[in-house]
Amino acid sequence: MIRATMIRVGTYNVRSMYDDTAALARVIRAMAPDVLCVQEAPRLVRWRRRRAELARSSGLRVVTGRRFGGVAVLAAPGTRVIHAESHLLRPFTGLERRGVAVAVVEHAGTRITAASVHLDLHPAARISHAAEIMRLLRPVSQRYDAPIVIAGDVNEQPGEPVWRYFTRGLADCYACAPVGDGLTFTARSPSKRLDAVFAGAGLSVRSCGGVDVDPADLHAATDHLPVVADLAAVGTHAAVGMGS
Repeated sequence: MIRATMIRVGTYNVRSMYDDTAALARVIRAMAPDVLCVQEAPRLVRWRRRRAELARSSGLRVVTGRRFGGVAVLAAPGTRVIHAESHLLRPFTGLERRGVAVAVVEHAGTRITAASVHLDLHPAARISHAAEIMRLLRPVSQRYDAPIVIAGDVNEQPGEPVWRYFTRGLADCYACAPVGDGLTFTARSPSKRLDAVFAGAGLSVRSCGGVDVDPADLHAATDHLPVVADLAAVGTHAAVGMGS
């Protein structure tokens, strides 16, 4: 595997930076993402400054993400940002407002449309928002000739409705090239795979899983474990098990 020919996509629920921010920065640096999809990004007092602090301490920069919805995309210095946008998703009475942060980025010859998502605990809202996200992403992907990559906290596990919906056209990257056991929640006692990276046609999945870092930092940083996926444009490497 030649790292220089790929783009590394990470996803991490940072729990509004309520925990050990030094440990959080060390974990993100160990992930070494070219693009990082963040969930539960700070969205209260000084939210812009807090997000900038997270990016700076992790060696990244903020690309996009609204205050409400709590999702953001960060990128490494060597990653070219071509386009960025953010959207609030359909509101559901009594439920938290959700959003999607979208960035078209390119690294080492691989271009993607990266979307950071954090789906609801309510099943009907989850599947509605999953469909809405795909409707928003398809024209962006086509316009910039950049395959879709959805990364985030899905709030359900493989085999459930949203997971089945996404994998109709996207690959579950961990299932393609797994590293570790894949479990992401809770950080201290992981028993569920709630966090995932899904990649569209045109990409090969080289590896996907957790990060090799001090377990104490993983426990202290937030309540989720991160996921990183190494992806390459098809033709750079042989494709691996893309979704149907």
